[in-house]
Amino acid sequence: MVLPFAPLYVKIRAIGYPTTMIKVILWDVDGTLLDFKAAERNAMRACFKKFGLGRLSDANIARYSKINANYWRRLESGELSKAEVLRGRFQEFFGLEGITFDDYDAFNAEYQVRLGDTVCFNDGADGLVRGLRGVVKQYAVTNGTRVAQERKLKKSGLIDMLDDVFISEVVGIEKPNVEYFEYVFSKIGSYARDEIMIVGDSLTSDITGGNNAGILCCWYNPKTKVNDSGLRVDYDIYDLRQVKAIVKGEF
Repeated sequence: MVLPFAPLYVKIRAIGYPTTMIKVILWDVDGTLLDFKAAERNAMRACFKKFGLGRLSDANIARYSKINANYWRRLESGELSKAEVLRGRFQEFFGLEGITFDDYDAFNAEYQVRLGDTVCFNDGADGLVRGLRGVVKQYAVTNGTRVAQERKLKKSGLIDMLDDVFISEVVGIEKPNVEYFEYVFSKIGSYARDEIMIVGDSLTSDITGGNNAGILCCWYNPKTKVNDSGLRVDYDIYDLRQVKAIVKGEF
C-alpha cells in the first residue's frame, strides 16, 4: 500500500507545550519549500556566462556553496551584516579559485535576479501549501534578499498561495532574532505561541529563531541528520508532506 505521505519517523513534543491545534505555519523558503541548491547552481552558471568568467564545474559550485552557507551562518550569529555577506562570499570564492574579477556588487546584483529564474519545489510543496489553504494561515519567513525572494515567490506562484510574506530585508531584521518574529506576530494577528509552527531546514536560522520566539519548531531534515545542537525540535521530518499529518494530528 502506498501512503499519501511518509509517516513521521521522529516526533518530539516539547516539554510544557499542551496539545493544541496549529493555526499558523511560518514557512522558510530557500531549502524548505524551494530547492535552493538548484537555483544556486543555475544562477552561478548564468552569472559566469554573463560576465565571461568561463566554465563553472560542479566542483566549483560545491566550493562556492560551502562558502556561501558559512557566510549566512555568520550573518545569523550577528557576526556579519547582510552587505558583508553579499560581497564577501564572492570575494572569497573568486580569490580561492584564482579568478580575476572584482566587481562583486555587479555580480551579486545579477545573481539575485538569476536566483529567481529556477523554481523547483521540494516534496510537492506547491500542492501542500495549496491544500492547506483555509486549514491554517500560512506565511513565508525568509532571510533572502528582496529582489531574489519577490522574483521566485512570484514565479513559483507562492505569492498567491500564502497569506503574506515577510522578507528580512524589508522587515529590517534577520532570522533568528526574536525581534524579527515579534514583527511577524504584530502583523498576523493574535495567536498563542503554541498555535504557531515554523517549518525550516536551518537549525541556526529557522529552529533557533523558533526557539527564541517560543513557538513550535518543525525541522525539515531530508537527510535525517542528528540534532546535536541542543535546540528544541518539536517535529523532525524528512518529507514536507508530513506537515499535513502534524496539522491534522495524524501521527
